[in-house]
Amino acid sequence: MKAAVFHKPGDIRYDTVEDPRLKQDTDVILKVTSTAICGSDLHILSGGVPQPKPMVMGHEFMGIVEEVGKGVKNLKKGDRVVVPFPISCGHCFFCQHDASPACENSNYKHYGPDGDIADQKGAALFGYTDLYGGYSGGQAEYVRVPYADISPRVVPENMTDEQVLFLTDIFPTGWSAIDWAQLKGGEVVAIFGSGPVGLMAQKAAWLNGASRVIAIDPLNYRLEKAKAVNKVETLNPHEVDVVEAIRAMTGGRGADVCVDAVGFEPERDILDKAKALFNFEVGSMKVLDMAFKAVRRMGTVSIMGVYGSTYDNFPLHRVFDKGITLKMGQAPVLNYIDHLIELVKTEKVVLDDIITHTLPLSEVTHGYDIFNKKEEDCVKVVLKPWEQRRETENQEPIKIEN
Repeated sequence: MKAAVFHKPGDIRYDTVEDPRLKQDTDVILKVTSTAICGSDLHILSGGVPQPKPMVMGHEFMGIVEEVGKGVKNLKKGDRVVVPFPISCGHCFFCQHDASPACENSNYKHYGPDGDIADQKGAALFGYTDLYGGYSGGQAEYVRVPYADISPRVVPENMTDEQVLFLTDIFPTGWSAIDWAQLKGGEVVAIFGSGPVGLMAQKAAWLNGASRVIAIDPLNYRLEKAKAVNKVETLNPHEVDVVEAIRAMTGGRGADVCVDAVGFEPERDILDKAKALFNFEVGSMKVLDMAFKAVRRMGTVSIMGVYGSTYDNFPLHRVFDKGITLKMGQAPVLNYIDHLIELVKTEKVVLDDIITHTLPLSEVTHGYDIFNKKEEDCVKVVLKPWEQRRETENQEPIKIEN
């Protein structure tokens, strides 16, 4: 089959790989009809999240069930499903306690309680490095889905792929950021980053009763997208002091809730990079530091952007003095997905209005390039594995363990 294969930092290609096969009775093989590039994928592309050997990318995908393991009870061949990005066994302690991103069984090689940098991680994730299970992802023509009775959800046939594709990750992730803050109605929510997750958090904030939603991003084209699809107020850190602006908009207090939808690879200048090098840090927590300053006392900061290293200058003094509540981590998609499907089905929310590029999978390298470099006003790339399929130079399939 054809797939988007990571080879080394900066090198993701459209390659021929071996077809997936059923390994357990609880597996299905999915024919992928739509998949997407996520901001988290860029951390692998950059090398910020390390991967030592070739891997099929992608954790946002959906498709049609092609083969069914004999132990699968809830799905049949021909079912059209979306697949949440964390891989959950459904029966361990954490899966039974609504904490599927901490599943004890899916990441059998690198699971553990420590949450260390290079070992003892949580649940496996599709297409997200050996540390998170080493499972091949869905930027491919086919993908193996383990524990298939647990996570995949059958979607209505009268809905397009684009309407439901983002239920795999970015909408539940944005929803988590707001749900964790436990809005009661009338709150001011400031969301740092107007990429795909930031845009989804904006939608979730309105749906959960926010009175004002403020989008912060250094790129005006992304702020324009936020205004167009979510009717938010916007701030560009190149044009204003964001922290002071948020305080001025809130009677000097700060936002009730701040969401970091950026993570450890924000826009950085040479001083930021030098500081990280000097402190042996990967990336920067500058966005998170701004969120701590911009949130009001006793407010909540939700961290949905990825952080993958230690930070010795973590401003614990500010978090303590202001009494900030912190919530963070991988989204527990299974806690929300059934409710979110209903929101889409009943047209209470539109998700596909953030798509700026739809490309055949054969153009995946170009898709990553424009998304990573912020070219062509790129906000979200959707890939179609079965459009403009072409042969590749390496006719011998790459063997990838998963």
